[in-house]
Amino acid sequence: MPTRLTRIAAAVLSLCATCASASTEQPRLSDEVVKVEIKGSAAKYDARRDDTASKTVVSAEEIQKYGDTSVNDVLKRLPGITVGGAAGRSGGEIRMRGLGAGYTQILINGERAPAGFAIDSLAPDVIERIEVLRAASAEFSTQSIAGTINIVLKKALKSAQREVKFSQSKSSGASSPSASLQMSDKNQDGKTSYSFGANVWRFMYDRSTPTREIGTDADGVPDLLRTANWWDAGRGDGFNLSPRVNWTLAGGDTLTSQTFVNWNRFASNSRSRTEIAFGPGPDYDRVDSSYSNHSGFGRTDLNWVHKLAEGAKLDVKFGVSYARNSADSNQLGGNNGAPITLYRVVHSASSEQGVSTQGKYSMPFVFGQRADGDDDTAAATEHALSLGWDAGVTQRDDLRMQRDADLPGSSPINSDEGFNAKVTRLALYGQDEWNVTPLWSVYTGVRWEGLETRADGGSIDAVQNRSSVFSPLLQTLIKLPNKKDQLRLALTRTYKAPSTAALIPRKFTATNNSPTEPDRRGNPNLKPELALGLDASFEHYWGEGGLLSASVSMRRIENYTHQSLLYEDERWVSLAINDGRAETRGIELEAKFPASALMDNAPKLDLRASVSRNWSRVDSVPGPDNRLDQQIPLSATVGIDYKTPDGQLSTGSNFSFRNGGLARLSGTQGGYTSVRRDLDVYALWKLDPQNNLRFAVSNLLAQDYTTESIYSDGNGTLNRMTVANGETQFRVTVERRF
Repeated sequence: MPTRLTRIAAAVLSLCATCASASTEQPRLSDEVVKVEIKGSAAKYDARRDDTASKTVVSAEEIQKYGDTSVNDVLKRLPGITVGGAAGRSGGEIRMRGLGAGYTQILINGERAPAGFAIDSLAPDVIERIEVLRAASAEFSTQSIAGTINIVLKKALKSAQREVKFSQSKSSGASSPSASLQMSDKNQDGKTSYSFGANVWRFMYDRSTPTREIGTDADGVPDLLRTANWWDAGRGDGFNLSPRVNWTLAGGDTLTSQTFVNWNRFASNSRSRTEIAFGPGPDYDRVDSSYSNHSGFGRTDLNWVHKLAEGAKLDVKFGVSYARNSADSNQLGGNNGAPITLYRVVHSASSEQGVSTQGKYSMPFVFGQRADGDDDTAAATEHALSLGWDAGVTQRDDLRMQRDADLPGSSPINSDEGFNAKVTRLALYGQDEWNVTPLWSVYTGVRWEGLETRADGGSIDAVQNRSSVFSPLLQTLIKLPNKKDQLRLALTRTYKAPSTAALIPRKFTATNNSPTEPDRRGNPNLKPELALGLDASFEHYWGEGGLLSASVSMRRIENYTHQSLLYEDERWVSLAINDGRAETRGIELEAKFPASALMDNAPKLDLRASVSRNWSRVDSVPGPDNRLDQQIPLSATVGIDYKTPDGQLSTGSNFSFRNGGLARLSGTQGGYTSVRRDLDVYALWKLDPQNNLRFAVSNLLAQDYTTESIYSDGNGTLNRMTVANGETQFRVTVERRF
């Protein structure tokens, strides 16, 4: 025991020291992989430990622990996952291996959400579990260079369950009330069951965001200094609905209908004022804006599972989806106290309709005969073979109209940027999970994916972009004879396809156009980025829930895509281009265990810690700091949970760390992000079997978050720095079960 205690304590202290010493200024296969291992009891099954394909599953209890109202707040506490942006502000990008910009695949029930859907609007109460897949599988899309996060909506049906929650969150500049309802029941014969989830919320905020721009000439002498402050106040409302019905048919077949509806409304008013210490001013030193947005998304699926002879099964799903989004904005701009010279009205609207089908035929079979006695000497080999498809068609209609008033001294920019696009996709795959021996299993898979995008419109040239990727996949799990240690290895081929919006050559104009605030335009000639990946890990298990793991990974990426900056018609324009090769590498350490694994009669404490270190290099960008997509170089989490012996009180805390630093995007462009530290605490009181009271504090450190956009060439430099003020949020949730 002393040796183990010393080893574990040293590992945790090392993780914590890595986090604390970092400079503040420097720079898991649809719902489950097919499982064929013979286990003593279902209760002992652990997806993280027993599946051949590496997968971490986060349970509903873990998801709801802090009473979060956004799934992003749940994800930021998971090992190896970071969420971009400032704490407490929406829109942060979800990243694995520190990579965003489409490298991390986000799925809802195994499928991609439509363009424009905000994952952070998904309420944790409707989620059954979150699956984190470090390496790709054939059953999911292989558009997952960094990995896949699959958010599985609630499916588990409990007889006569009713639960309501009321929550109120408050910070210095924001407030957010919310409520949720969860219901489920079965008929008497158990052949029909249903569940229904509903969540509704409102948020209000009033905050300011200061910005500073500094410029130098070719000799490094300062020639520009101006500061601006942006005041913004807004309110949003939204709701989620998730009804589900299950029918058990004759012969054991099942039919399931599942629907998900999301609706959001948002409106804001803002104003910006710029003060010039020296140097030229912006196009507009004062800008007043209003913005409103309405969005809705709905999807319904019908899933039929048909049991066949000898354990075979056919699983078929059909789905339809619809999404709609509209936005209106008004801008008034002027300069030097003179009458306004900018009055801009922008209206945009988009709709997306889609149909899809997925299917899988799976069949277990055994070669040879199992020997009597010790399982380790068994001669039989077990296989779980699956063949399937994934196909869909999406039609997108998009409109954007911009009108500038013809005012004295103005240069109106009017545009009608509309298009119709059709995206057709088809994927065929096969996979086999093979238990070679009780201690060695192998997963092999192959997937072919084809994607075609066609688009046209009055203001753009017709676009046709077709691509396909063939992805062979191999994963293996070796359990060592001591039954505590195991090794994993994965070889994968993955890719990242350009989004529809990135392919459409329409232009979005910036109010104050500059190298650090350019216009944006799509590129119809983009190709998919292709990646060859290697993952390896060692895992040590002991006791009930104890885990130590170390993993390494590498990705070699071809057709790397980055944002290029052009100067056209006296305006700066940013667009994505394919530009050579990139490489990323990473190391991840994780430890979690109950205190009872260290000592007898220990309190009910659960401890966890993780550290992720990432490196990357883009060949076409001069170094140093030529990282992929401003990759997060270092992230860490440390957490502790405690439960009283009677189970009436649960409390805990989690510290998340994310390093930033300087990243070069091209020969002339760069970016900087500051360190982000989040400290969250919670407490749950079980007042009686029906009533709970939950209290949580997030972003307890309330640190400001700084970002910089940098441009540098032979004529000088321009640096634009923005500071998002940190806010501590307090949340109280009342929960009642019936």
